Amino acid sequence: MKTTALTAKHIALGAKMIPFAGYNMPVQYAGINAEHETVRNAVGVFDVSHMGEFIVKGEQALDLIQKISSNDASKLVDGKIQYAYIPNETGGIVDDFLIYRIDAQTYMLVVNAANIQKDWDWIQQHNTFNVDVKDISDRTSLLAVQGPKAAEALQSLTNIALSEMDYYTFKKGAFAGFDNILISATGYTGAGGFEIYFDNAYADAIWDAIFKAGEHYGIKPIGLAARDTLRLEMGFCLYGNDIDDHTSPIAAGLGWVTKFTKDFVGAQLIQQQKEQGVKQKLVGFEMLERGIPRKDYEVVDGNGNLIGKVTSGTQSPSLQKAIGLAYVDVAFANVGSEVYIKIRDNKVKAQVVKPPFYQK
Repeated sequence: MKTTALTAKHIALGAKMIPFAGYNMPVQYAGINAEHETVRNAVGVFDVSHMGEFIVKGEQALDLIQKISSNDASKLVDGKIQYAYIPNETGGIVDDFLIYRIDAQTYMLVVNAANIQKDWDWIQQHNTFNVDVKDISDRTSLLAVQGPKAAEALQSLTNIALSEMDYYTFKKGAFAGFDNILISATGYTGAGGFEIYFDNAYADAIWDAIFKAGEHYGIKPIGLAARDTLRLEMGFCLYGNDIDDHTSPIAAGLGWVTKFTKDFVGAQLIQQQKEQGVKQKLVGFEMLERGIPRKDYEVVDGNGNLIGKVTSGTQSPSLQKAIGLAYVDVAFANVGSEVYIKIRDNKVKAQVVKPPFYQK
């Protein structure tokens, strides 16, 4: 198993460690519910250094990105970030990712940990533009500092005005005594906050500085389990659960980041999906009866006929109710539709709702 530059810190803090995407990662420290509430109400720190980062550089860097991305990266300006997915040639999804425009000829792509090699191979296969692509994943650490107190907790460490940063923007500057650190205002929790990218060599010092600066704000380390409950409360997709190589992006609700104003790999097939319609759609649902939905549980109608499958599910710590995402036949995809989740051979009643489940 791979480790991050901070693995020893997590073990020293008593984190429960599990294998995740080939890495030894902290799944929880104090407990999922407590960590979840810390992020919703104060500030927490996730080590997400297992994520992948590619630098794409050259005169035709944008051309390469436009070819492999569903979204229109020509709309980006320096310091802006875009969410997109990488379509495959069969109308599915290689990965979902973020595109950072550093300058007109330099971009950073942030990809999912489990897909680093797959994405790298895919991009190289389509790099007919002689663009320089570098995989900096193994030397890059990434911390996600999330929660409503994140800006206050971090502000003493940088002269970048954190509270003035717009969502999906980034800046480079001094942070915790180190220069040229990239700070972005994205996030996967719906609680606000920042991601901080830096060289592995700075990891221990930056971790310690963040926890010292955030002590007054109740800052805590947070594991991957709470990251999952937080993202699910927002209805955010997780690659490998809610989307994969065989998923229609239209069925997954990703039409909003699919721009047919330019050509990209798989565009024709995805346009067909949009025009002809899809058989199933990804929906949010909440349980109306007692029971916790889990990935791959069957979704049935009132007569017990199979109409779909759960892709993500949990007991929501913020809402105190069970929620989930599922692909269901389009006839049952409307908000308010009554469906049933099969839990241990029992039909448990649920209702289709529009994410996000959690409203600030």
